[in-house]
Amino acid sequence: MSLFSRLFGGAPDPQGPPQSPASLRAALMAINRPTAPFEVRAGRPDEAEFVAEWRIVDARWYEVFAKAGLQKAFKVLMRLDQTTNEVRAVDQEWTVAWRAGVPSLSLSASAFRGQAVEVEFGKAYGFTEQLGVGEIYNYRFSTAELKGPLQKVVAAHGWRWRGVAFGKL
Repeated sequence: MSLFSRLFGGAPDPQGPPQSPASLRAALMAINRPTAPFEVRAGRPDEAEFVAEWRIVDARWYEVFAKAGLQKAFKVLMRLDQTTNEVRAVDQEWTVAWRAGVPSLSLSASAFRGQAVEVEFGKAYGFTEQLGVGEIYNYRFSTAELKGPLQKVVAAHGWRWRGVAFGKL
């Protein structure tokens, strides 16, 4: 792995021989867990084979994102290329507008197709339920938090992660 990849969340190298596409598909879906701020789902035929995205419209999560003041959301569109044992991935960036605490997503005016490395973070202090001053929230949403688990599963199954910007997904 290059220095650039290490610093900016690049994909790890494949580990061992490529496993079956079915095994990789199952492992990508198994990444889902209730405590993760993102989900992996099957994509629509016109979209991608898999989509990983922040749970920003999930009622259990949008309050967390709203309090954090998240202004951008990301999707990672993925397609398995069985001829090269690669998972081809494209990032999409969405602008988030909050109305009465409910998210409204729109494709960003500076929309791009490619690979993104961004981090949003913040911390707020105020009065707590214990009647003292303390930390109210502390958050960090990073594209690496979304893509890292995907890339690790891909590598663990002997496949290569290929971020694409201009080629066919």
